[in-house]
Amino acid sequence: MKKVRILCYGDSNTWGYISGSNHERYDEKRWPKVLSNILGDNYDIIEEGLNSRTLISSDLRPGKEGKNGYEYLIPCLDTHDPIDLVVLMLGTNELKNTYHKTAFEIGEILEKYFVKTIINRKSQFKESYPKLLLVTPPVINEFTDYCKKDNKYLGATEKSRQLNSIYEEIAKRNNCYFLSNDGLEVGIDGVHLTEESHRNLAEVLCDKIKDIYK
Repeated sequence: MKKVRILCYGDSNTWGYISGSNHERYDEKRWPKVLSNILGDNYDIIEEGLNSRTLISSDLRPGKEGKNGYEYLIPCLDTHDPIDLVVLMLGTNELKNTYHKTAFEIGEILEKYFVKTIINRKSQFKESYPKLLLVTPPVINEFTDYCKKDNKYLGATEKSRQLNSIYEEIAKRNNCYFLSNDGLEVGIDGVHLTEESHRNLAEVLCDKIKDIYK
């Protein structure tokens, strides 16, 4: 059986950032690694998580070049071509107060620049297009010390709650697969997934992916 190639495209919650740490990373316990282990040898998991990755906004902080997720999307798709399925979990960093985006605007950007691009990016090597599984990022707790510093995520809790229904509607409109953020919990910093949630996400994704390719 030919391996199913799955691209996991996301931000620090795909990279495996340990909540409350100073840029420490989960190793085998981050969800793409766990997913790879439990799916088995018939699946090839490609990790493309990047800290501070946005949708289309440019991070102007020193040393934060290259965080615009859309600018890298097509090169990434073509680099790993052929891709059977993209698991996309993005939007958290676009909720930062500095970018002044509503949940609705984030949804519009996601659909126009990411969903449409992914599902219409034909393989260079075969007559196929990637399938897309859209995952809603976890709800932010804007009241932690980390989030309250400089009002970094002011208003982001309610906005991140709104993304669930917005992302689900986007998936329906574009005939994509969808996974809500139900059961995903953030740790002490209010943004990054707990170790348990990495495991839970991997297990739910495993069931979803096996259902897609049964």
